[in-house]
Amino acid sequence: MTQPAPARPGGLRLGLRANLAQFCLLVGVNALVGGMVGQERSLLSVLATAVFGLAAVSAALTYIVAFGLTKAATNFLVGTLADRYGRKPILVVGWLIGLPVPLLIIWAPTWSWIIAANVLLGVNQGLCWSTTVIMNFDLAGPERRGLAMGLNEAAGYLAVAVTAYLTGLIAARAGLRPEPFYLGLAYAGLGLGLSTLLVHETHGHAQLEAQLTDAQHPTGQVRLLATSRPPARSWSALVSASPPCRPAAKPGWSTTSMTASPGGCCRSCSSAAASLSARLGCWPRSIRPSGTWANSSPARRVQIFRQGP
Repeated sequence: MTQPAPARPGGLRLGLRANLAQFCLLVGVNALVGGMVGQERSLLSVLATAVFGLAAVSAALTYIVAFGLTKAATNFLVGTLADRYGRKPILVVGWLIGLPVPLLIIWAPTWSWIIAANVLLGVNQGLCWSTTVIMNFDLAGPERRGLAMGLNEAAGYLAVAVTAYLTGLIAARAGLRPEPFYLGLAYAGLGLGLSTLLVHETHGHAQLEAQLTDAQHPTGQVRLLATSRPPARSWSALVSASPPCRPAAKPGWSTTSMTASPGGCCRSCSSAAASLSARLGCWPRSIRPSGTWANSSPARRVQIFRQGP
């Protein structure tokens, strides 16, 4: 029988099934974000040569560089902004910035307007796409995070392809401007409306996950930072917290060992040592111990090793 999704008194729950409606809504919003990119993918190079008289290669370089640089800078900042101000406000701001993009392309008298539109589009993509990924991670919890990423990315890039195809069909029948970009204008309006009215803030889900993690790993309990059997030459700090009864280490020691006697110096130490021993198994010969606790008993020890210089 599957375990129910973790919850707290406020009613928040982790997991795709518990948050299916919001998760699907965010996947749909991300598809609209992808559609904003798709609206120009099949048309801008044609616009550059047929309307603005530019060489196709130089035109492609200018708007792609403008888009890529702004999107990269926005992606770098969006995680910090989402933690500081919340996920939903960043998503809404991203849609507000993306709203003028189709209009700028429709009304552009010079190529510089197209570049400006792609600067705004890069910010829109960085804020909206990355934020929907973060929000879906919040909802899915740690067990379904990979699936959440896959569905989100698939929806976004499928929308890029479909919209590029549709705008090409519209342009072939109605001309390069303005009709094909009405689709992008509809995407921006719908995305802004859904994000404002129906999308819920998910920062509380991230906080819930952090609380559950802290509850499972209280202070003084060993936390492994490695896989069950790390490679012999990739061993690093495997313990982020040690039992509260650990004696003080001598200066210069870089690693620690702890007593794991049948009774243990305390119940917490014995349990943590047994868990660590089961996880790590035998030690490679290339790893040597660099320290031991003072006044330790001759009972079995679980030692944390570090590769020598």
